[in-house]
Amino acid sequence: MPLKMMQWHCKAFLILRHSFNKQCNLFMPEIKPFSGVLYHPELLKQAEKLICPPYDIISSAQQQSLYHRSPLNAIRLELPLEENPYGTAAARLTEWLQSGELQHDSEPAIYPYFQTFEDLEGKSHVRHGFFTAMRLHEFSENKVLRHEKTLSAPKADRLNLFRATRTNISPIYGLYADEHRTLDQLMVAYSETHEPLLDANVQGIRNRLWRITDPTLLEQFRQTLLNRQVYIADGHHRYDTGVTYRNERMAANPTHNGNEPYNFIFTCLTNIYDEGLIVFPLHRVLHSVADFNAERLKGQLAEFFTITDLNSQDELKAYLAASTSSFSYGVVTSGALYGMTLKGEAAPLLDAQCAHCPEAVAQLGVVVLHEVIFHKLLGISHEALEAQRNLLYVTDVNEVFHAVACRTAQAGFVVKPTTVQQVLDVSESGEVMPQKSTFFYPKLMTGLLFNPLD
Repeated sequence: MPLKMMQWHCKAFLILRHSFNKQCNLFMPEIKPFSGVLYHPELLKQAEKLICPPYDIISSAQQQSLYHRSPLNAIRLELPLEENPYGTAAARLTEWLQSGELQHDSEPAIYPYFQTFEDLEGKSHVRHGFFTAMRLHEFSENKVLRHEKTLSAPKADRLNLFRATRTNISPIYGLYADEHRTLDQLMVAYSETHEPLLDANVQGIRNRLWRITDPTLLEQFRQTLLNRQVYIADGHHRYDTGVTYRNERMAANPTHNGNEPYNFIFTCLTNIYDEGLIVFPLHRVLHSVADFNAERLKGQLAEFFTITDLNSQDELKAYLAASTSSFSYGVVTSGALYGMTLKGEAAPLLDAQCAHCPEAVAQLGVVVLHEVIFHKLLGISHEALEAQRNLLYVTDVNEVFHAVACRTAQAGFVVKPTTVQQVLDVSESGEVMPQKSTFFYPKLMTGLLFNPLD
């Protein structure tokens, strides 16, 4: 799939529906400046040794590597290796604050955050966002909208970390819509006249952070975001956990007034019109399916899909680029490579629950992939799909071909990326997408700053 199909840029592909404007009566949750906890300024000069990816994409090998990078790396708070990880993180946070390696900012601020990165063709992009504290609301209040289902195990893990450290170690990622790009322009202008607090390259991504405390500028942030909705792009488990934690603290506090820090969550917000906002596809790598037969599967698929035999990875890219259907895929097996496109409507193939779900969900390519191909044809249970027992998810098409060639995978399914508009549509519908439907690239880094909840 060529880059223009793999990476959907908001400016080119995002056309908001008129119904989106009707959301104005659903006021965006309150945002406010907060006094972040940051590494000592001298340490921030080598911030590349201190920051790390978010917990949910860190492999065991990467966890070990980050531990060796620095005794102060944020991995030691985000995902400790020790037997008692939560108690260890809490003790370590206290120790670093007492010794001065970490320091509280002296006044509340909003923190612009720019990530500069290159796409697969070597073109450079800058994604603009800002860190703030955002008031927590139940999803049922429709003030913050989600597009993913949350699972109990990750929420229990993050809740234990919240309880022990009384701190947001890593942020959630949210989107808002402002076609005038007021704050984007404000932040770029500010960055041109102020040195960043940190400037660190990690895994080929340049991360820069600034601090804004000017009351006039802070008021511009607040005013610009009035009457705008927030859509969670990443961090659903942390947001849900934040609500649970707030409710616990509220119940235990007889003088609760709603303004305590635990009523807010550490958030990075990006405008959906930002040219650096990119969504990658997450391809599916199939493994460990009992009695899997590639030829039999192709025959089964031919009943529902138009099959086009292909000879190379380049032909697969061209096939997906030319298809206008949301239900077009590439299939890679040890003996075949082909593209396939659904012959008719998706709804008749879905089970009763999916067939009657909102159109925004039914029109997702990953829904047909999971429900029709993985569940019905291959017999993978919904429980197994949720637990990811038979699937690996990768963003690089080359990894799909490599896994099949090395026979570590039975088959690979190359998908089109979910668009930002689809994320908004599903969020507004009140439903959720299948797991691993989106990959907002790059991920926010952990360790740039932390948000205390006391």
